[in-house]
Amino acid sequence: MKILLVSMNSIHFQRWTNQLKNSEHEVYWFDIRDGGYSEKLSWVNQIVGWKQKFPNLKGRSFVKKKLPWLYRKISFLLENNTEKKFEAKLKEIEPDLVHSFVLYIACTPIYNVMKKYDSLKWIYSSWGSDLYYFQNQTKYLKEIKKVLPRVNYLFTDCKRDVELAKKYGFTGDVLGVFPGGGGYPLQDYQQYILPVSVRTLILVKGYQGRSGRAIPILKALKLLSSQLTNFKIVVFAADNDVKQFIIDNNLEKRLNLYVYSKKQFLPHLEIIKLMGQALIYIGNSNSDGIPNTLLEAIVMGAFPIQSNPGGATGEVIKHRENGLLIEDCNNYRYIKKNILTVLNDSKLTINAFRINQEKIKPNYSRQIIAEKVLLKYNSVTN
Repeated sequence: MKILLVSMNSIHFQRWTNQLKNSEHEVYWFDIRDGGYSEKLSWVNQIVGWKQKFPNLKGRSFVKKKLPWLYRKISFLLENNTEKKFEAKLKEIEPDLVHSFVLYIACTPIYNVMKKYDSLKWIYSSWGSDLYYFQNQTKYLKEIKKVLPRVNYLFTDCKRDVELAKKYGFTGDVLGVFPGGGGYPLQDYQQYILPVSVRTLILVKGYQGRSGRAIPILKALKLLSSQLTNFKIVVFAADNDVKQFIIDNNLEKRLNLYVYSKKQFLPHLEIIKLMGQALIYIGNSNSDGIPNTLLEAIVMGAFPIQSNPGGATGEVIKHRENGLLIEDCNNYRYIKKNILTVLNDSKLTINAFRINQEKIKPNYSRQIIAEKVLLKYNSVTN
């Protein structure tokens, strides 16, 4: 079977796609952002280098970065039409199915082509905030309602988004709820998991921006500074606003704090190792699906404290059993209370570790999930 994937490049897309490696399928990838060739997907037939009419044009990057408004106005002179290029590849490859990842990135730009070829099977993967956040944006909601009735099959990373998709016009077949990047090589990661009794690290995801809410976490930690003298706190992928908050509040001296900015890109394995050392992992946002970092925390034995937008996280975390839920992402006093609960209840952390390692973690084996995903792809052609 010929499968044409449509997506921007990302670690989650790479991990998902590699589930198809060594299958009987012929896999193609139309890089919707044309970000360049990916060595990590060297086995895939990659469609890159299609976007620029004049690839060697000098000054393009400068104008795009310094004068984005001007670049948008003249982009039609410099860039090829996405629909035309995609349709040309569609005719050339003649795929059995098309699989788009994220609606506004990889469905909307090719919708008119897929509408034209209405008998061609189309899978859509909803990740993270794809439906939950953008349903509140008038422009995007219009696109959601336009695209979903054409889509034939659906993958999501949470049950919540299955219901949202149906609400906004999806009437096809649900292929399943799977992590956006597939599962994890549990055996490979086992060596990095420390016993709960020796863990003295608190790990914080540093996203702020549109949906991330790391600053309320830092406010909570600031209030607990006198009780955290024996803990090291690591903030990773910190946005500029988060770094500035840390500086303004002198948190690096008030807390035993180390910050990795977004620019200090941490390889995925290094994050996994930190998860395996952490007593507590805290992730907080106003919108998400099932966060991959939450699943990584569970796999690596960190006690998860995680926001619960739209009830998605509650599909994995049962409050006060295998983690704690943040129901108001801006309420730093509630986050403080959650952290105190963990610090003062060793029985809770030990029990959560046992539940997550024995009952939850096995569900996220890369081998098991990959087998299930391949069966779903195969079912589309039957």
